[in-house]
Amino acid sequence: MSNFNWCHGPQCHEKHTVDRVRGVKGSKVLRTRKIKLQEWNRYRWDRYFCSQNCYDNFANKYIEQVIAIAPRTECLETPILDPERTKHESSYGYNWYNTKIEVDESRQS
Repeated sequence: MSNFNWCHGPQCHEKHTVDRVRGVKGSKVLRTRKIKLQEWNRYRWDRYFCSQNCYDNFANKYIEQVIAIAPRTECLETPILDPERTKHESSYGYNWYNTKIEVDESRQS
């Protein structure tokens, strides 16, 4: 298995940066970046993309195909307990509210 992946960004090879220039004099090219595989990026998006921009370009181009793999046909829900709203008052006349939301563990599937 290789220790590198090529960036999957559809326009990665078109970016005008010095680190992408490859080839001998007279036949230079801009090449997609290599991404070194390391422990820290093992399960992250940046294992396949050299930058956030390349990731965004890929997602924008292929989002319909990605969603077609596992389409969501209904909403997801998490059961919660009734939220508790607490009013807080300061001595300066400023009031604010905190709402505590807790998952109802007894109704989890």
